[in-house]
Amino acid sequence: MTAMRTMAARFGNPKLYLMLAADALLMALSMLLAYAIRFDFAIPAYYRRQIAPLLCLVLPVKALCLSAFGLYRGMWRYTGLKDIVRLFQALTVASLAVVLTLAWFQGTSGLSRGVFVLDGLISFLLTGALRTGIRGVFLHRSGLQAMALPRVLNWRGQFRSGVRTMIVGAGIAGERILQEIQENPKLACSVVGFVDDDPGKRGRSVHGIPVIGTVDALGRCIDRHGVRKVLVTISGVSAATMRRIVQDCEGRRVELKIVPGIGELIGGKAGLKDLRDVDYEDLLGREPAQLDVESIRGYIEGKSVLVTGCGGSIGSELCRQIIEFRPGLLVLLDSSEANLFAMELQLKTRLRFPRHVAILGSVADECLMERVFERYKPSVVFHAAAYKHVPMLEANPWEAVTNNILGSCATMRAATKHGAARFVLVSTDKAVRPTNVMGASKRVAELAMHAMAGNGTVFMAVRFGNVVGSSGSVVPIFREQIRSGGPVTVTHPEVTRYFMSIPEAARLILQAGGLGTGGETFVLDMGQPVRIAAMARDLLRLSGMDPDREGSIVFTGLRPGEKLHEELITEGEGVAPTSHKGILVLKREAGSQPDSGLLMGAIEELAEIAGRHDAAGIRRKLVEILPEYAVQQNVPVL
Repeated sequence: MTAMRTMAARFGNPKLYLMLAADALLMALSMLLAYAIRFDFAIPAYYRRQIAPLLCLVLPVKALCLSAFGLYRGMWRYTGLKDIVRLFQALTVASLAVVLTLAWFQGTSGLSRGVFVLDGLISFLLTGALRTGIRGVFLHRSGLQAMALPRVLNWRGQFRSGVRTMIVGAGIAGERILQEIQENPKLACSVVGFVDDDPGKRGRSVHGIPVIGTVDALGRCIDRHGVRKVLVTISGVSAATMRRIVQDCEGRRVELKIVPGIGELIGGKAGLKDLRDVDYEDLLGREPAQLDVESIRGYIEGKSVLVTGCGGSIGSELCRQIIEFRPGLLVLLDSSEANLFAMELQLKTRLRFPRHVAILGSVADECLMERVFERYKPSVVFHAAAYKHVPMLEANPWEAVTNNILGSCATMRAATKHGAARFVLVSTDKAVRPTNVMGASKRVAELAMHAMAGNGTVFMAVRFGNVVGSSGSVVPIFREQIRSGGPVTVTHPEVTRYFMSIPEAARLILQAGGLGTGGETFVLDMGQPVRIAAMARDLLRLSGMDPDREGSIVFTGLRPGEKLHEELITEGEGVAPTSHKGILVLKREAGSQPDSGLLMGAIEELAEIAGRHDAAGIRRKLVEILPEYAVQQNVPVL
């Protein structure tokens, strides 16, 4: 019924008949011109008699072909390149159909083949010109001089109203942004030029807007043209270039927006809706990790996948990326009701992935984990459930033992018992020569993972540093301090940390899951460590504040359990490359793994101590298990 109503509405629309009549008139004219050109405007009488019968065949065939290609469904005022391509295809098919029909019924003797070639070309030119002309008229009437011809008086945009704007990058994304600005006067932007480092683009123009300089010359171009807004559309811009752009704009109080990497946008398209403020991740300068998609799909597609800690920063991003590889079932487990509800709601509404179940509970609940594995038989487990806030766990160390160690062991035992194929333990750089309970608990979980390897389940751990924007991490804290008017508090002038984005960390965890053969600890390539004080300065500058103003940054001293510099490998470990350049694997020295029986016995004793909430006892036992653990003194506890 809906289809019938749609057809009725189309044929009841008087504009459709106007479109058909205009095309018919132009196609009849094209046939006359084809004959005239073919015979040098002196058409013999024999050929003049062919024109009327031919038109009776050609016009219906062309109308049917154009309709079949959908050229009467759209509005000509919105004609684009795709419509012109479809027009060419439709007229080509129509010309072939006419020739084949004539050949079948009467043969082609006495007909000029050149006429049909000319007719097809002229029909395309005339009907295409009509459509683009109507589009141009509507744009001109809307005040969009961008499409008006000629643009001689407006080639630099000096007569346009709106915020004077410059686009960084004269590529695909830049062209798309410019087109949207030109076609929508409500945006109130006047693009005065592009800057681009490609020497082949210098002196050229995009839709009449010139490329006036390089990115290095952005500051001078802003001053010369009175620019008040800059739009960055370069894909994969380096950290150094991004910092320079930020400085050029912030120093002149110019509004700055950026388009995400074009590879991240659906279909490679960028638009004004994708523009956002420059964020700290843009200044990290990390290239997006390239994935071996087939290897990931090979161990996820059609399988039951369990993600513990699914509502956390890493766990939720893992869920969003896992569903792209079409698992048979996604099992969500989290101890936070709010986080679990938010993740499930996102899967139902925004991501439209119905094949999931949500389980509220703790990984330390052995009975629950047993039932989850027995019922849903997960083939792949991503264990991201962990407490991670260093000062909080220093004050409450029994929770680190219960959740990070005992919860990991319970989940790994259930995975082994029920035949899970792969188990990925999400670890941290704080497990390396730990100076805090959190890092020590994650290190013990790594050792337990090594102890359980070889029992049918392929166990592996993935170790990495901080992720930008994760809950409780330094960047959200700095942003909140800036919103509150400052100051930004940094523990120490020289403190450094490794950083990567949440999506990149999740991508590399998925990739590592396909590389493991059993018992490996993978280390993600974190690049160079970042000075936290420099990060604070960058965030202040991005927020339009002066980082050199007295009192903007306050140093408070290292907190209990904090290191000055984090590490990614520990004594007795070396790194070796893998098939993926962003992932390294640790090489363990012979004898560096503790006895499995002794380790599991020590963990049982640790559980008893944690049950008594004995903070000092927990630290003493962790030192017995991890001689490299440097206990912090004078830590406040309950």
